[in-house]
Amino acid sequence: MGDTSTPPCYRGLRENGEEMAQPAAKNAQATKSAAEAGPPLAGVRVLAFTHVLAGPFCGRLLADLGADVVMIETSGRKDRIGATRADATYGGRRDRTLSGLNTNRGKRSAAIDLKTPAGRAAAVRLAVAADALVENFSADALARLELDYAHLKPLNPRLIYVSMSGYGHDGPRRSWTSMNLNLQAYSGLMMATGREGDPPTTIANSWNDYIGGLHACFAVLDALAARVRTGQGCNLDLSQFECGVATLGPLLLASAVNGEAPPRQGNRSPQAAPQGVYRCADRSTPPDGRGRAATDEWCAISVQGDGQWGALVRALGDPEWAHDALYRTLAGRQRHHDEIDAHLSAWTRALAAREVERQLRAAGVPARRMRRIQEVVDEPDGASVFQPLEDPPGWQMTVTGLPFTFGGGALAPRRPAPYLGEHTREVLAEWAGFTDAEIADLEAQGVLT
Repeated sequence: MGDTSTPPCYRGLRENGEEMAQPAAKNAQATKSAAEAGPPLAGVRVLAFTHVLAGPFCGRLLADLGADVVMIETSGRKDRIGATRADATYGGRRDRTLSGLNTNRGKRSAAIDLKTPAGRAAAVRLAVAADALVENFSADALARLELDYAHLKPLNPRLIYVSMSGYGHDGPRRSWTSMNLNLQAYSGLMMATGREGDPPTTIANSWNDYIGGLHACFAVLDALAARVRTGQGCNLDLSQFECGVATLGPLLLASAVNGEAPPRQGNRSPQAAPQGVYRCADRSTPPDGRGRAATDEWCAISVQGDGQWGALVRALGDPEWAHDALYRTLAGRQRHHDEIDAHLSAWTRALAAREVERQLRAAGVPARRMRRIQEVVDEPDGASVFQPLEDPPGWQMTVTGLPFTFGGGALAPRRPAPYLGEHTREVLAEWAGFTDAEIADLEAQGVLT
């Protein structure tokens, strides 16, 4: 009979360069609290050759979990991440875009010119000391610099190497240039949003970049856990296009079963009726409090079944029209959705969105008022996601954090995004053992810029 004792639990992924595998503590006194043990990825080194958004977002997630994430940058190629730039009244940093300050917080920056042989050699030495390397350039970019997995694996067999190009490193699309809009179009996502007859409609907030970065993060976590067992690293080839397609699973299955694409629903759903975003009474002042023109208010309502339909009818005051036999079933409400919408809109337009939300929630109907971004930031329930960060000293900015807690606050503390090359010297020394003389020689050659 085999060993039936409790199997080891791995309480860390790296300590002094080696994985730790130790038996679970026998009693509570021998067990460190999560806060005492530190962030889950404490001691894990991640080298990041990333730009724009997908790669930097993956790196920021890993940094939030405690990894030491070092970005390789150069003044000759500044990161162009971010659609929003500071206006003239902004008193914070301007060396990075606002989005870049948020996405790159918690990391360190090493400025190395990879176009020089000495710069590439320095990057190789850092990769040899790394646990993971994340890059989101085109398929051949790092291979041309001899910084691809094929070159680095013999030097660091334990390296977890993540490539996250638009279409992956294999196949007929490997050389295609990709941006968020192209990926949404090619994946079919733009024909799953909007209503029938509308032109293709994008999800505006860089959907594929965030989905790609999220998938890359948990791929690194999975590979780190596997390396504890095997002692070996791996090459993870992630396609941001495939990440986008994966989010369309139910629609793809419906197309395969029915032989045709499901109709575009807009704000409606085949599982609910009525469902939509309904206009409410306008505000007398703009919702952002800054004198802007928008005063329209809306409320999202989703009636999932006959029980919620009955609750909605009661909340509306039990009107006679709602007792029509045509509306008795979900199928009937689906067929007569436009008629119901007209009645429901007449009711919501007479009330403020908060009042619509209050009355329907009290009745048991899923309803939430539509909020603008500034309202989400300003209202108390945004505090868990939008968090203050002083950067630079004396200037407080708002950044996004992880939307969960970990073991009583054991996540990495928030630190500002680095300045370009802020940590070059210390990273070269700590990670790769560069001496002061070696670093001075690289500086004299103009490599560390």
